[in-house]
Amino acid sequence: METSKKRLLELNARVEDPTLWDDATAAQKIMRERASLESRLNAYSALENGLSDNLELIELGEAEGDAEVVEEAEEALAALQSTARDAQIQSLLSGEADGNNCFLEVHAGAGGTESQDWASMLLRMYSRWSDQHGYKTELIEESPGEEAGLKSATLKVSGEAAYGWLKTETGVHRLVRISPFDSNARRHTSFSSVTVYPEIDDSIEVDIEEKDLRIDTYRASGAGGQHVNRTDSAVRITHIPTNIVVQCQNDRSQHKNRATAMKMLEARLYELELRKREEAAQAEHEAKSEIGWGRQIRSYVLQPYQMVKDLRTGVEKGAAQSVLDGDLDDYLEAALAMKLDGGPAQPVEDID
Repeated sequence: METSKKRLLELNARVEDPTLWDDATAAQKIMRERASLESRLNAYSALENGLSDNLELIELGEAEGDAEVVEEAEEALAALQSTARDAQIQSLLSGEADGNNCFLEVHAGAGGTESQDWASMLLRMYSRWSDQHGYKTELIEESPGEEAGLKSATLKVSGEAAYGWLKTETGVHRLVRISPFDSNARRHTSFSSVTVYPEIDDSIEVDIEEKDLRIDTYRASGAGGQHVNRTDSAVRITHIPTNIVVQCQNDRSQHKNRATAMKMLEARLYELELRKREEAAQAEHEAKSEIGWGRQIRSYVLQPYQMVKDLRTGVEKGAAQSVLDGDLDDYLEAALAMKLDGGPAQPVEDID
């Protein structure tokens, strides 16, 4: 806490410097850090004062035999406990890139139309969650399936701590349902993977050598207008050393799509470095894992009953449609809270 107060004093001094806005980008970053730090310190002070005041009320009520005062103070303490828990979770959004915007990629697994439809359902789920929380979304790229759904798609989510909230969604998501594409109405299991990585700002430098890149252009698919579909405006960049592939087709200009794709590649390489720091040897294994049973983090069962269960935290809900409509907060908060409880939990038993 003392470190945070000292940092706030430093930021306040820099804000008073008349040369601050000579560099607008740096100034905006300082102002955001100052506002965030000030908010956290105020929240901490409110908790500290609330705890002290209500403990005094309990002592006073017990001394005077006033049960009503004691009961009200105990209720206030219970509310403070919940607030403190929320503050603890918010404090976890203080990683190196947690405050940044992010890119969210969805890729259909094996299974053809069924998995491709599931990929489109996941993209819709995250779009709905983003809308509900006031985040701005932009569809960077999509590759439609042959009959329905998506082979892949990339969504940019912009807003405070977008990456911090969504980073735990990386992994394989499993769907069990009666297939709408099966004339015999059989039960199908489908897999799609989600990858989340942070957008990086100008203060972070990622060295990329031109010789390590393979750049392809192609005609954009899907919506976008006559010009987009008749010219090779879409851009795909492959980083040969890591085999990371990014693509962009949301603009009519090939140059703009290339610039966006390069930013995505920088972000992917930066996220890879963060992952190496956090997960060490496990990172490479996860990046190459097959989209299937091995890496699933959550199961969505729609038939013969409804249940969405996170296999890391054990959080489950029976209102599956609500989850698919963007009700993800309980899952996101639980994944962050795992760190408060001593690190990643052991995988829980899956649901059939």
